[in-house]
Amino acid sequence: MPSALPDYAPAELGELFTSWGFKPTHAIPLLRDLLAGNGLEGSESRRVPAKLLQRLEATVLRSSASVVMRQVANDGTTKLLLRLADGATVETVLMPDFRADRAAGCLSSQVGCAMGCDFCATTKSGFQRHLTAGEILEQFIALRREATAVGRTLQTIVFMGMGEPMLNLPAVIAAAERIANNRLGGIGARQVTVSTVGIVPGIDALSASTLNVNLAVSLHASDDATRAGLIPVGTRYPIGDVMAAVDRFQARRPRPVTIQYCLLAGVNDAPGQAHQLAKLVGSRRIHVNLLRYNSTGTSLRGQEYLPSNDEASEGFAAVLRDHGVVAHFRRSRGKDIDAACGQLRRRQESNATPSRAA
Repeated sequence: MPSALPDYAPAELGELFTSWGFKPTHAIPLLRDLLAGNGLEGSESRRVPAKLLQRLEATVLRSSASVVMRQVANDGTTKLLLRLADGATVETVLMPDFRADRAAGCLSSQVGCAMGCDFCATTKSGFQRHLTAGEILEQFIALRREATAVGRTLQTIVFMGMGEPMLNLPAVIAAAERIANNRLGGIGARQVTVSTVGIVPGIDALSASTLNVNLAVSLHASDDATRAGLIPVGTRYPIGDVMAAVDRFQARRPRPVTIQYCLLAGVNDAPGQAHQLAKLVGSRRIHVNLLRYNSTGTSLRGQEYLPSNDEASEGFAAVLRDHGVVAHFRRSRGKDIDAACGQLRRRQESNATPSRAA
């Protein structure tokens, strides 16, 4: 039996209410208030019988997560570290939009990560476990509260935080369904993106699901040798297989797929590699999202990656655009805090003082 409210699917909570002698229809308004960040004090909850609320408060925890660290960057990016019931910690991020009234949220799907991507901070801590759907929703609720506090609306969600979403797809789908449900989270499926380093079976499983979300693929190289050096799973799922899975996804959901490409100096930023990436994209409906690297120190393999300089970055983008590829630089966030995925968690684990906490 779930132990905290975010763990409950609507049907599960309805069954619990029925067993207590109350109408199962009270589940939806309570969960809607919960996902809005209002807890049991929201306007929806106040219309629920007081005896049911009392029983709920006495029996079920409101939350199984707490914020143990919070960093706010000069650009308004807010990174939270949440501690879960078993003591494990996960990161989640609120990113201000260009519009002053909107924000985007980044959710983690695992505690740590087993992918071993050599330039990523999360992988340095290894993999601990999968998150439950409820633990994913705890992040969503925390971000909703953060957004409301600064006068913004949480408008879009990306599963690009700690962990590989495709390896925990059942929980990701269960959480995303509630986030996208107009009667619950109210974000809308087309405002939700699930990211992957290229787990082909996961892409196919997401394609086969009824969840009408967007797909992002972290490619980070245009040839298999370079990619395998950066992302070990690239040896199992070559670029050709990943792109074939992208084609199958788009056959079911005819909308652009995002290719994530983090530019690393002297590794994957040469003009020839840009030409190769453009050829790979070809006539596909793909948006290439170019990322400026946020250094994370020495990697697991003993290498220290550096971001590409402006000349190399702009040259790479120009080659793509000359070939007709839609390519943009993702806006850099949180440069003055531990913004890279996994950095804040590693700082907390080492008992160091945050560089700038709020």
